This record gives sequence, structure tokens and C-alpha cells, in this order.
Amino acid sequence: MKKSYAAIACALAMTAIPTAQAEITANIGVTSNYLWRGTSQTDDAPAVSGGIDYAHESGFYLGTWASNIDWGTTGVELDIYGGYANELEGGLGYDVGLISYIYPSDDYDDSNFTELYLNLSYGPVSGGIAYTVAADWDDHSDLYYWASAGFEPAESWNISATVGHYDFEDNLDYSHGQVDITKSTGDFGDFTFTISKAEENPFDDDDLKVVVSCSKSF
Repeated sequence: MKKSYAAIACALAMTAIPTAQAEITANIGVTSNYLWRGTSQTDDAPAVSGGIDYAHESGFYLGTWASNIDWGTTGVELDIYGGYANELEGGLGYDVGLISYIYPSDDYDDSNFTELYLNLSYGPVSGGIAYTVAADWDDHSDLYYWASAGFEPAESWNISATVGHYDFEDNLDYSHGQVDITKSTGDFGDFTFTISKAEENPFDDDDLKVVVSCSKSF
């Protein structure tokens, strides 16, 4: 969830395991700064992440993802999620599910929370909303919503712009925006250059962020 200037290297991982009616995939990534909703989760330092996903042909899915973080002391974020994704006739895609953000370290007591989310997509445009349904703290009815649009200027290139707003129950609201330029290289993964800026960030993290990332799925 946080960020600044930096450079980075690459990624590697496990293999996909297809089954009769489902698929298991793995992913790994490296970033010069782990940004989440416009806020650095690593105190503007690099992060290494990885995850495993199970997707059934019906549209149901489960997954887990982990990364190092630093909110003053180093720790680990573990995400566990599940949901259902599909597409209606006419091309409207939808994805509804639950995600739990878990912080196992003793230094991150009372930080765990769970969101209910709904994401929609149509062509190059997408958007979504996430509502905090449970948390270790009292005022947890937080709301986050976002919108994004992208296009492919050339084969294996993608440019997208995203804006989001975090509406906290305790009035620590802020907005952010970012632009991502991604180059897909096939066997060597996807490389992304990101420029991000948050406004009125309550975590004193509203500097312009420039991030370089590399990710690979199997």
C-alpha cells in the first residue's frame, strides 16, 4: 500500500497445472515500490511478491498472494480471496468476491481486514467498488472505488490510466491517479512503468511516485 523513485530487475516462478475443468497458475513479481491505492506499502522500498490462483471453468476462483511490506517495521502481507467472474452477452464483464488482507507479524496487530468487491469491465474501460465488511478496528465501513481505461498502441504494449478514491469511515479520505505503461515480453514476463500521485493522503504519502515493476505468470 505505499511509494517514490527507483529501479528494478526481473522475476521467475512455478508452473501452471491444468486439470480437467480447472487451472492452477502461479505468479511472481518484483517492484521498486509496492503501491496500493496510491500509497506505498514498503516505505518507498522494493518488494518481492508471489501468489497462486485456482480458476474453475464455471467462473469461480480462489487465490492467495503475499508480499513484503514496511510500515515502519518490516513485515508480510498475505491476501486470501475468492469470487466469481464471468461475462454477459454484449461484452459486459463482472467480478464479485471477498478478499482478506492479513498481516501475521506482531508489529501489525489490529491491521487485518476483509473487503467485499464488485468489478465491471466493458471493452477498454473498467471500474469497481470495494467495501470493508470486517476489520480489527472499530470504524471499518470504508469504501474504495476506482475507474480505469486503457489501449494498446502497438502489439504487446498497453497504456492505462486509473483514478481512485478512498472514503474512510473516520474521514481520512483521499484520491489518487496513476498511469501505467506495460510491455509484455512473453517468456520474460511483463515490465511496467508507473507514475502515481495521491492527493490529501492521510498517510503523508502524496509525493509523485515513479515505479518500475516486473511480473511473470505460469
